[in-house]
Amino acid sequence: MIEVLSFRTEGLGDSSYLVKYDGRAVLVDPQRDFERFLDHLAGAELRWVLETHLHNDYVSGGLSAARVTGAELVLPASAAPAFRHTPAFHGEDLVDGPLAIRPLHTPGHTPEHTSYLLVVEGRPEAVFSGGSLLVGSAGRSDLLGMQRAESLARLQYRSLRRLASLPAETGLYPTHGAGSFCTASAAGGHTSTIGAEVGSNPALAHPDEDSFVAAHLEDLQPYPRYYARMGGINLAGPPPMPSLVAKRLEPDAIDPSTPVIDARSADDYASGHFPGSLNIPMSHQFGTWFGWLVPLDEPAVLVVSDADQAREALLQLARIGIDEILGVIVGEAGPVASRTSRVWEVPEGAQILDVRSPGEHAVFSAPETFHAYVPDLLDGPPSEIDQAEPVYVACASGYRSAIAASLLRRHGIDAIPVLEASVTDLLNRRHDSAV
Repeated sequence: MIEVLSFRTEGLGDSSYLVKYDGRAVLVDPQRDFERFLDHLAGAELRWVLETHLHNDYVSGGLSAARVTGAELVLPASAAPAFRHTPAFHGEDLVDGPLAIRPLHTPGHTPEHTSYLLVVEGRPEAVFSGGSLLVGSAGRSDLLGMQRAESLARLQYRSLRRLASLPAETGLYPTHGAGSFCTASAAGGHTSTIGAEVGSNPALAHPDEDSFVAAHLEDLQPYPRYYARMGGINLAGPPPMPSLVAKRLEPDAIDPSTPVIDARSADDYASGHFPGSLNIPMSHQFGTWFGWLVPLDEPAVLVVSDADQAREALLQLARIGIDEILGVIVGEAGPVASRTSRVWEVPEGAQILDVRSPGEHAVFSAPETFHAYVPDLLDGPPSEIDQAEPVYVACASGYRSAIAASLLRRHGIDAIPVLEASVTDLLNRRHDSAV
């Protein structure tokens, strides 16, 4: 019986897959820390490592996994990376006994994008669709620039229909999913079937190509700045994982001009931090926000609570190609204190800054709040903000509020992250108090 193991990398919103059948195994779209997938081989021979496209959101581990195991590395034929591989040509099966991999050229997310249909003893069983057909959505077509977005969107329309023509019972296993910035709209679950998507996926419901393209390119959300570096790394040949051990530094050894990223909780950060440091609390999203907000040509110092947090930070950074860190400071508070808010309301008349994404803000907003997405605060606060007065910073959960408040403090603003109430909670509470 075929076995498909799914591995979610939550911070990236991506899935990698290990398929096992009759003593053979196939690995699809692995991240750089690929050893975690090989631990599940259980004696099966890794026959192929498949890459659906040159990834924009992480450094691939495919090349390293193939070299370590001796598996055959397969990439889309038109990717033409600068290292040895087997090119996947549309419709030309890769066969090993009862197991066959059928490449399906599905451009649209990227020009070279290829999905892989798994055929077992002549029966289509599963398709690994990468960034093409997703659960409840489709891979976005603008990551290579808006000048190519329409052409890629038109290719995506045809690619989705190519996949939709597969047998309804075929399992659908996309790489991108909920939480990934590579989706054109909010994705649903992680896996599905072709039949289920034909019946419910909005990306397959458009009557013609033009209506699909218009919808596909409408209201596109910002994506992390580090994406611009990933294609080049994956094209040139991703290097192996670096060591996840960094030099331990003493607080008084830090140059004031060095970027300092504090990965401790918002409360710990408020109790004391280094002047000008950026608070990105440790979570699955740490690496994404670091890659979005921190200049990648300026090695930074990390402030962490303990050694485990330091290792997790280095792992997440390595996944997106950030290998050079000056060192870590463990468990030390800096000389500057600030405020956090764990209340469910803010003072009457106080300034509230909503730092949710443009898409979230479009769904729900209120005239009594200001709005700026977190990355926009790198250049300073919105012009409407009274910088002489405190600003309560809110999002949907409190996580982005902590990041945004630390960005605003760099500009001398008394910014207070609201940690236990969303924008909606604050406004409802304010409304209830006024009644």
